[in-house]
Amino acid sequence: MMHATFARLVDRLDGDASTSADVLEWGAPVPVFGDPATAAVATLGLNPSDREFVDAAGAELQGPARRFHTLQSLGLMTWSEAETQHLELMLRSCREYFARNPYDQWFRRLDGVLAGLDASFYPPRANACHLDVVPYATRRKWTTLPLASRRRLLDVAGDTLGQLLHASPARVLVLNGQSVVEQFERMANVTLSMTVRDDWTLARSQGAPVRGVAYTGIVERIGAYEFDSPLLSVPGVSAAEVGKCPCERASRRVLPISNRQEYASGLPDFRRGPSAQRLE
Repeated sequence: MMHATFARLVDRLDGDASTSADVLEWGAPVPVFGDPATAAVATLGLNPSDREFVDAAGAELQGPARRFHTLQSLGLMTWSEAETQHLELMLRSCREYFARNPYDQWFRRLDGVLAGLDASFYPPRANACHLDVVPYATRRKWTTLPLASRRRLLDVAGDTLGQLLHASPARVLVLNGQSVVEQFERMANVTLSMTVRDDWTLARSQGAPVRGVAYTGIVERIGAYEFDSPLLSVPGVSAAEVGKCPCERASRRVLPISNRQEYASGLPDFRRGPSAQRLE
């Protein structure tokens, strides 16, 4: 399934996706960090950071600093030249992300959120993965892109999330930030109910603490992908409680959906934090 997903996303880089001037058209798609086929939990962001491919000066990462593949690293002139072996290299860089050299400053903190779900990105457990609404890196942050560009990218690649979740055993989805919550609601055509959870509040070294919020609702489809049984969020379930709730013994399509809100002056923006993928 993942080979077919990569093939479609790569094809779109030579077509519809490349029409957006904001896309790093020479960088490979990054539909997932980790392996969705073995994930019981998935976190969700907006789109990969450009820092997965470039340094602070905007130059393409080279050698041991390289995180994901590009046209240059694969020896290609255009994505239409990509063959099975190139797709396998791109897929392996995603699957092995947390076994290589991930950006721990970001992912270790997010992994702490997953600890209460008895999950981790990292080996040996490695039962969590990270997904993005749009699997293409952009030169600017998603929230600063023109509305037309965001709509264009969602039209081009918005079906990827539903496809990956439909094929994955993941039944817990952690939404990272208010923008992700809002986009997920649009994609799933659902309105999630919000409940403030004081026990999820995160302290900060400066300023007010970041409040924790639980979003609950039933999701029957994402885009064109309809689930055999609805995606169900369980109201009022904290990370520490999920393992004890009835949903743990229910269908794999039962998803407690939670969110820890982020603010510009507070916690680091998980979605934009650079990873440190090292390719052999």
